[in-house]
Amino acid sequence: MSSKVGLTPSSTSPMVRELLNQDNYAEWHVWMKNYLLGQDLWDVIVEVQSPDCDIDTAEFKSWKRKNAAALHAIHMSCGSEALSVTMENDITAKKAWGALYNKYRSMVTCLELDEDKSAGIPDINDYAQDATFYKALQEGKWEAAKDFIDTHRDTLNRRIAPSGKTALHVAVEFGHFNIMKELLKLMSKEAIEIRDNEGDTALATLTSAGSIEMAKWVVKRNKNVLTIANNRKWIPVSLAIKYRHIEMARYLYSVTPFEELVGEKETYGATLLCQCYYLRLMDMALDLVKRCPDFAIAPDNFDRTLVLRLATIPSAFPSGSNLSFWQQWIYDWIQIKPSSSANHVQLNIDDDDQRRECDENIIVHLCLRERLISDIHNFLGIKKIYQMKLDHEKSLELLRIVCKKIETLSREQMSNGLVYDAIFRAAERGISEFIIESSKANPDLLWCRDKIRRNLFFYAIQFRQSKVFSLIFGYEKKDALVSSLDSRKNNMLHVAGELAPLTELNRISGAALQMQRELQWFKEVESIVPPYMQEALNIDKKTPRDVFTENHKELVKEGERWMKETASSCTVVGALIVTIMFAAAFTFPGGNNDNGSPIFLNHKLFMLFMISDAISLFSSSTSVLMFLRILTSRYAEEDFLESLPKRLMIGLSALFFSIATMMITFCAAMYFTLHGQSWIFIPVTLLATIPVTLFMLLQFPPLVQIFNSTYRPVIFNREVNRWF
Repeated sequence: MSSKVGLTPSSTSPMVRELLNQDNYAEWHVWMKNYLLGQDLWDVIVEVQSPDCDIDTAEFKSWKRKNAAALHAIHMSCGSEALSVTMENDITAKKAWGALYNKYRSMVTCLELDEDKSAGIPDINDYAQDATFYKALQEGKWEAAKDFIDTHRDTLNRRIAPSGKTALHVAVEFGHFNIMKELLKLMSKEAIEIRDNEGDTALATLTSAGSIEMAKWVVKRNKNVLTIANNRKWIPVSLAIKYRHIEMARYLYSVTPFEELVGEKETYGATLLCQCYYLRLMDMALDLVKRCPDFAIAPDNFDRTLVLRLATIPSAFPSGSNLSFWQQWIYDWIQIKPSSSANHVQLNIDDDDQRRECDENIIVHLCLRERLISDIHNFLGIKKIYQMKLDHEKSLELLRIVCKKIETLSREQMSNGLVYDAIFRAAERGISEFIIESSKANPDLLWCRDKIRRNLFFYAIQFRQSKVFSLIFGYEKKDALVSSLDSRKNNMLHVAGELAPLTELNRISGAALQMQRELQWFKEVESIVPPYMQEALNIDKKTPRDVFTENHKELVKEGERWMKETASSCTVVGALIVTIMFAAAFTFPGGNNDNGSPIFLNHKLFMLFMISDAISLFSSSTSVLMFLRILTSRYAEEDFLESLPKRLMIGLSALFFSIATMMITFCAAMYFTLHGQSWIFIPVTLLATIPVTLFMLLQFPPLVQIFNSTYRPVIFNREVNRWF
């Protein structure tokens, strides 16, 4: 017997499982026949039935032995994933093989088997005759492919590979667009609609290449392919956006029948709309939602709606943009207008990364030449800020259209359209514009609660979204909202006592400053809730302060360690400067006269040397004392609010001045030492500015952050205009 049933599962199972997972049923078929079983056992598998003879005959016993060997080989090769379908009692090898085929037949839908084939076993030779044709297409040899077509006319109108691809698919896949044009001339319209095993037509495959010219050829021959979705419910225009071929997507959108995106195929339109919004194709997104407002609450391929998508991207709205003061000033001065104004200088800004169909103009209140203005724009980042504001304006326009649709919805429709989920998501992400517009469209949204009865402002505190919580000061009935309790009897101050999410904490550098911000949130919320709530007990019999202390134990420890490590490092530096400057005060450049006075005592730069040395000595001593005070602090919770940050700020500032004046002292001393040698004095002086510059670049931003968080700690904007 020529079978190789002695192979172990460890050597065979992974191979067969891989073949199954990769849809290579035909390869598995050949491997089982030629490698594992051998011809004699294969004959048992394809046997129509067991021998029609007495069980005691030698013929039947021989068949039984072969059947058992074949079953054993099948079991050894299939692994645990497919073994269960072949373990029935009294099953024959032929039935086991048929059961496997039926289980995995979805993997081989391209193998169009005749009903009369034994046990549904696929014929590996179904595509053997097309191998030459496939290779010619793959290699771009049109003459060889044309010769095959002339003798096999049906080849153009059917699948030619186990993957279900047609000749057109293959030409597209390998980028032979010249062959593709010739095939389109010869193929029938119906053949252009054939899908491969993934459900992709040739046009869908073409979207990954981004060739608009070839897409036009396909659409010209058969427009139906524009709305044929693949197995994952993606139509060609959506696939083009998925592959980031924007110009291809714009073309396909322009020729896709809009009626094929609505009604029963509404999912296609909703998916396309969400894709356009994510990639900031706002012109297409606005066109879609204006033509069909129902898209706003229709689920896409991922069972999400545009309403929910709008509440997930904070950067699409002004509230989610963290701009510096000068960037905010530029942002406020930029005006987005469709037409130019005679009173202003008009400047066109081209977006090289994302080309827009409609060119916008930026109005700048400066009478400068166009080229000079353009250079200034690029240097200051005005172009980027302009694009940001343009996207914000388009997003707000889209949001207002969606909110008009929300006005007409019932509670059930809002629930199905994920509107309730969206407004909580907006509160979580800090998108105040979404909450304002949606609440105006449907006032009930402002009072909605989640499963544990927390409202929007609970979410704003929980996720530390100050811009959302500040909206409560512009609401007429804020007292009712402030007095709310959740299902565990937690009030807003209890929620403020919970630890902020890591994503919000990590926005602040240093555990000590993170603890400071947590205390500031607690104090701010404490100032607006009714006094009795400050000592109210929740279901766990804990006051808000108890909740805060319990949840911030680890952060206090981390803050203490961070403070001590920072203070220790700076103390070493400060002590070294004190030692050096003290010694420099009595080691004068140029030496002393016979009477002991410095030689350069009457020189102007000598006074600079002495003054900078004294300032460096005193400031470094101050920094050392401050850092020592930090090391000996008690590190209570309240200390992180003001006292510890203030000491750190003073210590860092003093250390900065000591380093700067130390370099001045050094430069003055070098002047006396290298008097008359300016060719070397100037480079040395320039090099001396490097440590000061590095220290300023590294420590000045944290210093500013400490100052702002300590002396400008107002988190909420209490001057919010009445918006509801």
